[in-house]
Amino acid sequence: MDGSSVSVSTAGRSGWDQFREEFGGVWRQLPNKGVFLGLLAAWLLLFQFVGNSTFGYLDTPSLLTWLYRTYTAPNSQDSHGLLVPFVVLALFWWKRKQLLAKVGDLWMAGLALLAGATVLHIVGYLIQQPRVSAVALLVGIFALMATAWGWRLATASLFPFALLAFCIPIGTISDPITVPLRRISTDIAVAVVRHGLSIQVLQNGTQILDPKGNYSYEVVAACSGIRSLVTLLALTTIYGFTTFRTGWKRALMVVLAMPLAVAGNVVRLVGIILAAEAFGQRAGEVVHEWFGFLTFAMALLLLFALGHWLRDSEEVPPAEVKREAA
Repeated sequence: MDGSSVSVSTAGRSGWDQFREEFGGVWRQLPNKGVFLGLLAAWLLLFQFVGNSTFGYLDTPSLLTWLYRTYTAPNSQDSHGLLVPFVVLALFWWKRKQLLAKVGDLWMAGLALLAGATVLHIVGYLIQQPRVSAVALLVGIFALMATAWGWRLATASLFPFALLAFCIPIGTISDPITVPLRRISTDIAVAVVRHGLSIQVLQNGTQILDPKGNYSYEVVAACSGIRSLVTLLALTTIYGFTTFRTGWKRALMVVLAMPLAVAGNVVRLVGIILAAEAFGQRAGEVVHEWFGFLTFAMALLLLFALGHWLRDSEEVPPAEVKREAA
């Protein structure tokens, strides 16, 4: 009976209870928590009440509210910004042992970086560029971490903290990227259906038309693949840095985001044309609205397949095999 009671008790501590207990242990090991939380609260209050000066667009002084409304706006290209902080926190938890080993005492030089972030926010506020202030917000949080826990921890946490850059809304500033993406994807898709599938379509810039007038589609900015590109860039960066130790392999994973995004968009456009050829305009629109996740899943599968192929061998060195045999 005693043994079964112990087993039940151990099983009952799994999951959330185990996480809570371990989190409490990690939290107790951190020094200067009061300093960090106090400065962080003051820093966030600054951006809450004097964070946004573009009242003509969103009538709020809060940069935090401006960011949230940007992420949740209809057809937003920045909706991933809500998810990124949770991903970063998960990566911090994943690296908790390495980061705890780097924790040091107060590093007052971090206040210089905080002062620089403050100046950057003032500039962004005066020129009415909330994206500049958003950068200042993140740089300031990083400076507070460095101040409270030392430069060694700040250096060790640069990745994943740098992933918070994906929280910066791109909006209309993405036009220099979306316009070429739209044209490249359209050119490749039209070439595939014309020369590979013998389907004759007309192209006018980023517009695809049926010669018989049965369907026509415009590859607009929202269909450029920029959402897939940003999401894939975040995922390939995370995957590269958590899977590989070699610099060129990490860089390759990051660079793959662009061709994977273009390839996924091309497959989607070809699918739209095939559906429209077979069933008309509405069928192509259904493919456009509901099957984009399939091309994204294909891109992820290609990424993981290449990553598996490049992954470092985990074979035990011959010397260790002999030692274990002995």
